[in-house]
Amino acid sequence: MKQQQSRADEDRRFIRTGACGVAALMCCVTILATAAPTVYPTGTTIYDPERAWNGYTVFILPDQGAVVVDMNGNTLKHWDHFVGGSGGPVRVLPGGYAMGPGSIRSPHQESNNLLQVDFDGNVVWSFDRSEQIETADGESFWSARQHHDWQREDIPVGYYSPEATPDSNNGRTLVLAHKNHINPEVSDRTLEDDRLIEVSWNGEILWDWLAADHVDGLGFSGDARETIRRSPNFSNGRGSTDWLHINSATWLGPNRWYDAGDERFNPQNVIISSRQANIVAIVSRATGEIVWRIGPDYRATEGERNIRQIIGQHHPHIIPKGLPGAGNVLLFDNGGTAGYGYADPNAPNGVNSVGRSSSRVLEFNPVTLEVVWSYSIAGRDAFRFFSHYVSAAQRLENGNTMITEGADGRLFEITPAGEIVWEYVNPYFDETQPGPGLNMIYRAYRMPYHWIPQLEQPRERRVVPPNLSEFRIAPE
Repeated sequence: MKQQQSRADEDRRFIRTGACGVAALMCCVTILATAAPTVYPTGTTIYDPERAWNGYTVFILPDQGAVVVDMNGNTLKHWDHFVGGSGGPVRVLPGGYAMGPGSIRSPHQESNNLLQVDFDGNVVWSFDRSEQIETADGESFWSARQHHDWQREDIPVGYYSPEATPDSNNGRTLVLAHKNHINPEVSDRTLEDDRLIEVSWNGEILWDWLAADHVDGLGFSGDARETIRRSPNFSNGRGSTDWLHINSATWLGPNRWYDAGDERFNPQNVIISSRQANIVAIVSRATGEIVWRIGPDYRATEGERNIRQIIGQHHPHIIPKGLPGAGNVLLFDNGGTAGYGYADPNAPNGVNSVGRSSSRVLEFNPVTLEVVWSYSIAGRDAFRFFSHYVSAAQRLENGNTMITEGADGRLFEITPAGEIVWEYVNPYFDETQPGPGLNMIYRAYRMPYHWIPQLEQPRERRVVPPNLSEFRIAPE
């Protein structure tokens, strides 16, 4: 893993404002993963209390529930109700509530229920009535089929804004779910399609949307459509084609574009992210149509060429009102491989047709597509910042950005100039699985201390990293 190698020099190799000069290196992800260091520090490794936005951080573990840590890396709370690797993030709601994906009873990458629990672990809300599932032995049960994301009403994109007044015990919930069906406009194979549903507090489905019904609005070329039509099973033996793999879905929330009269940015509209197709789009809550989109081919317009090709992205969202950059789109551009339709020797069947072995975080104006801020590592060392799956970014109230470099289990907070003022490496490893990446973090959130009033505000102590050129492990 790269933390030990690059921590001391990373803040000297960042891109400040404007488009990132990320090298388009084509490397084997497997080689990078297995070539990483195997011994490195965990917990909080860098912390400047005067320049960080201090609070609690919550994230879900691969197979051990969810934890809340303080700025010094101390674990202060653990809920074991939640499952990682399928249903997406756990969020903390004001009052010390936690919400996230519950149990798994199917072979799909999804959760059977969405749970909200109080600080003591009592279930105060749950949803599982999306679809009845039939098992191979004839058993039937209800499932939410929820995967990758969800959002509670009035909690902007799931994190803190000083202008939000969320109600933890009421409101609608947006659920990203699966539905298996055949749509000949997409493929004659069974699709593991992405479904958006809006659920009332009482569990009533108020709105229902299927991605395959809107394939014509997703900007695919003829070659890409044909690749999708004949594509093999992408669902790891689950008997269906995960053709879009949407990994993020949130309401836009109040924003300056809608205030200025742009109906595309109605706060009730939903911004989605297709990891497999390299598409970020906005779905109209009123009509179901795609009303704004970038990708899949970032050569299509001048604005997209300015952004450059986005690959396998996660967590695109509108920065909420009350935070620096409000109204801009913030996302984690993973790199790795994804996309359809650009056949070449690396992708002879047109699947996973573009690639890059480095990541970047982008903030851009969704109207002009001007990149207003970005973070990456430039040049030949670009691979040092690279998470080919999971990951996220969160704008903080002081203008800093917290980044989830998820494949490495690394969280770090940077100033607008790109200097690291807090860094944490997940010390929780999934020992049941072989290989590297056992401490991955899907998506983390920072919140103010007062959102968990049951905890006493912790003492904040500076952490200065050692000089890595002199850091040694003593022999026995």
